[in-house]
Amino acid sequence: MDARTKHLALRLQPGEIAVISHRDIDGSCASDLVARGAVAVINAEPSITGKYPNLGPHVLLSAGVPIVDEVGAEVMSLVREGDELEVAEGKVFRNGACVCSGRALTADTVSQCMEAAKANLHLQLRGFVENTLSYIMAEQELLAEPRQIPALDTSVSGRHALVVVRGQGAREDLAAIRSYVRDIKPVLIGVDGGADVLMEAGYTPDIIVGDMDSVSDRGLRCGAELVLHAYADGRAPGLERLQAQGLSPKIIPSVGTSEDIALLLAYEKGAELIVAVGTHFSLVDFLDKARGGMASTFLTRLKVGSVLVDAKGVNRLYRGAPSPGYLVAMLGVAAVTIGMILWFAPEVRAYLEALWAKVTVYIAR
Repeated sequence: MDARTKHLALRLQPGEIAVISHRDIDGSCASDLVARGAVAVINAEPSITGKYPNLGPHVLLSAGVPIVDEVGAEVMSLVREGDELEVAEGKVFRNGACVCSGRALTADTVSQCMEAAKANLHLQLRGFVENTLSYIMAEQELLAEPRQIPALDTSVSGRHALVVVRGQGAREDLAAIRSYVRDIKPVLIGVDGGADVLMEAGYTPDIIVGDMDSVSDRGLRCGAELVLHAYADGRAPGLERLQAQGLSPKIIPSVGTSEDIALLLAYEKGAELIVAVGTHFSLVDFLDKARGGMASTFLTRLKVGSVLVDAKGVNRLYRGAPSPGYLVAMLGVAAVTIGMILWFAPEVRAYLEALWAKVTVYIAR
């Protein structure tokens, strides 16, 4: 149980039911619940309101995770973490007694809500653009002035930097560019929970950037260099958590998002190429993040755009060279196949036997 889905995902175990209070579940959080092995989701709030086409319910249902929706805020006090629950037909039972009830979301109901949301999207777009423009004037120095980035222990200059955000499809995109990571060996930068996405894929982050509210304790202790994103006035809510674990981060005050800071960090430190995985750039992405505007992201991408590519683009452009082990295996298979053909072909076998006899006679002389 947790009112913050991204916090719950850090400790959810396979086979458990997620009890949340999350209006308009975003695709990233839904993907986390699926990856963590949730068997059902009980939501105190509506998982899709029709305000905008959020992808969370579709992600959950497509993975076979049932959703009991709008059971009411009282579920957070009626149910205790560790209870054994049964979910059936929109009702939640404990020891045979109904604790609460809501509506069981289906693919059809989600599709209908998605269509209605698409019709309302132009209204969201108008407000989104207005907020973005109002922020741009306050953040325009981002383009003209270099960001004050503290000195890092990790060398970035002249290398590729892989920036991983815990966004929709991040795990799939990261898997698709495995050969790129293996061959190029970029600097691995995890943005908050993106560090855990890297670790799930078998990598160890070199740098973790963010306010450190959605990265696991395991991620914080993986040995990566920590760069804490603080508010523009210098306040850093995540600092207390790090200090409690004996960790000393570098601090960057900024009005932008943590992924903006990660991209600027790689750029200002001289990365030859920045590869983004799971980053947010569409209108739905930003509505999912409940962010009113995207001024800092717009300006950041405008600034680093000359060296920034998306993971999907890398997957299409870069196929990677076969590994030495793969080549040896292929040569071995080819040699065995040719040998078997030569040995079992009567004409070839007779020729080789005659040739061997001549060689034996010549050596005997």
